[in-house]
Formats: sequence, C-alpha cells, structure tokens
Amino acid sequence: MIKEAEYKKRRAKLAKKLLNDSVTFLFSAESKVRSNDTNYPYRQDSNFYYLTGFKEDNACLVFIKFEKKTKTVLFVQKKDAQEELWNGKRLGEIEAKKRFLVDEVRVSSSFKENIKELCEDKKNLYYDFSGETPKINKSLKRNFIAHFDVSVFIKKMRLIKSKAEIKLIKKAIKITKKAHHDAMKFKKIGSGENELLAKIEYIFKKNGAYSDAYTSIVACGDSANTLHYISNDKDLKKGELILIDAGCEYNYYASDITRTIPVEGKFTKAQRELYELVLSTQEQVIKMIKPKILRSELQKKAEILLVDGMIKLGIIRGKRDKLVKNLVHKKYYPHGIGHWMGLDVHDEAPYLDANKKEIALKKGMVLTIEPGIYISKDDKSVPKRFRGIGIRIEDDILVTKNSHKNLSYKIAKTIKEIEKISFK
Repeated sequence: MIKEAEYKKRRAKLAKKLLNDSVTFLFSAESKVRSNDTNYPYRQDSNFYYLTGFKEDNACLVFIKFEKKTKTVLFVQKKDAQEELWNGKRLGEIEAKKRFLVDEVRVSSSFKENIKELCEDKKNLYYDFSGETPKINKSLKRNFIAHFDVSVFIKKMRLIKSKAEIKLIKKAIKITKKAHHDAMKFKKIGSGENELLAKIEYIFKKNGAYSDAYTSIVACGDSANTLHYISNDKDLKKGELILIDAGCEYNYYASDITRTIPVEGKFTKAQRELYELVLSTQEQVIKMIKPKILRSELQKKAEILLVDGMIKLGIIRGKRDKLVKNLVHKKYYPHGIGHWMGLDVHDEAPYLDANKKEIALKKGMVLTIEPGIYISKDDKSVPKRFRGIGIRIEDDILVTKNSHKNLSYKIAKTIKEIEKISFK
C-alpha cells in the first residue's frame, strides 16, 4: 500500500509547478452506465488516484495557490444510509478528515455553492483537459485570464515510479505469473479460448487482483495475427500456438505479460524457429536497457534483429538495410517495442519533452518490451510451415541506476521452461 504521506508529497510537488493566484480542479471519474440502470464496475481516474489514493466517485481535489502557500480541499460524497444500503459504504466527510492529509474536507453536495469562493480573485485556472470537468461551466471559465492543462504535470510525474509503486507492480506481476503458469499446465485439447481465459481470470481474482489491467487476449492459431483479438471464443486446436496477453491490476497498478505456448505442450520445428527468433530479439533488446538510452534505439535494434532472422528463415528476401528502410518488416512486426506501464497498462506518461525531443530512459521508469512476428495463414509469400503463426513475448522492465531489472523474469518463457511446465 502507498502511505498517505506519499500522496501528500506528490501534491506538494505538483503545487510548486502551479502559478500564483490560481485554482486547480481535479475530478474523480464518473460512474459509467452499462445498460439501463446497471453500471460498469467503478474504476477511479488515474490522475486523481495518483494524487489522493481515493477510490470513490463524486469527489474533487482542489488546489488554491496563493503567493507563498497552497491550500488543498477535498470534496467527498457524504454519508447516506439509504444510498449505502443499495451501493455500499462511503468513507464520508468525518473519516476523510482523519485519513487524508489535506487542509480541508468538504461534502460534494456543497461544491456548487463553494465554487465561487474557491475561485475568488484567481487569475489562472488549471484542470485536466483530457478528463471530464462537468462542474466547471463555460461562464466560470471566462472569469480567468488563462487556462492550463494540469494533467501535463501529473503525467510527467508518473514517469518515475516510487519504491511503493514498484512494490505494487511486482505484486501484480507475481499474481500474473501464477495465471500464466496455470495456463501452461491447463489441459487444452477439447477446450476453448474462453475456458483458458476463465482460468486466467479466476487466478487473478483468487489472489486479490479483482480486475485485469486490460481486456485479455487468448488467441489460438491464426487469431494471434489480430493484434487486439479479444473475441476469445475459438477452439484450442492441436498443432497450434496460443498467444496469451494477460495481466492483472493490483491495487490500481498494472502488469502486462505476453507468452506464446503450444496447445499440446510441445513446439513444432517451424514454431520453434520463429519463437527462438522473437525470444532472442527480446533478450538482446532488454540487455540494452539503462539510463540515457532512447526507446527509438530499442525499436531500431528489434527491427534489425527480426529482419535478419526473417531473411535467414526465408520469410522476406533482400538486403537488410533496404528492407528496413522500406519498412518491409512492418507487415510482420507492425507495432512498437514497448510502452510505459504503471497506473495504466499504457501509462499516460509522456514520450516527448516540452521541446518535442524523445525522453531518454531514467532510473525508476517501467516499460514493456514486446517484440513479435505475425504471419497470416493466407500469406502465400511465406514458406507454408510458418503460415498462421503469431508470436509475441512481453516482459515488464524497471530501469535501475546503471542498468535494468526484468520484473517478470520468473514467468517461464524459454521453450525448455514452457514445455517442462506444460508436461507437469
């Protein structure tokens, strides 16, 4: 768990970036209707959560910046026995005052009557341009000289993970490891992608991760060549590979792991050849990770290695440099080498600085590394033995002071490891 003192420290860091004579509004996520009078499970807005650790809706965090100090006010839903009978307990104003290290706690129902006071004599308005700001109306916005997107500052802060954040990510990965290993052991013949998915999600929930970090992919055979395949409704067929891209969210922090495993527990010769190419590429790219390295350098290395391998296997033909220049490999490896990860599986931290230059890796950053090869069953330009195979291998990497740490290294991924677990 992250302590309240850490949230307070984050708020103080943000406050230093705000202009004097300003007011800042950050709203909680709104509850979303699924159908008629039923809602989706509630998930807090990541930026709001990053600054508060508060998981309830109908809340607002306000910063009032004066010349020499900043005042913080948190609005929370009031206690209501009838409402709680139907929808569960609320923390309420009294308990919120005990828990949160803010200057004031007020009830959300008083927000409208308080907003003029909060904005009085302020010249600058901050709010999250990417979020929902239903309670800041257009007439109020016109009272300010300038508007600023506060999320720009928060997202940059989220780039570097604290020790407490890394601990939560490790916990999510630990649970995800068990799910992937159980998937490897699962008797797949006669089963479907949906049954394997159910097994994975059961492990998540059984171990305290009540949500996946994203919609899981369980793609057998040619289905793996649809990058965002989420139907998960086909049969698991003999002789095929299954691409499993599944990671849980633990206490709001994500994991993101992909493994590609054989239905019958043993790789065929063609599957082995492609798999070893993707694995070797991933391992060599991960070795490069350290402070000051650019993600574009990792991307370039992955593309060169994959092109060399595909030439050797007869998947593409020609000179490597020309093939890379002409993006021929993009047909088989269309996506990036990885992304930031944290409160969101694709963490909303920036990739470019204020001058539009690429941000180099730095201690405390967490990113995924996920090379892949995807060959459609209908691609007659490729040797027949490779058609219908899609492979991706993905791990979660922490940048350290001088190097890196693979946080998910304990999740089996070599052919030997996968086949050994599959036949236990």
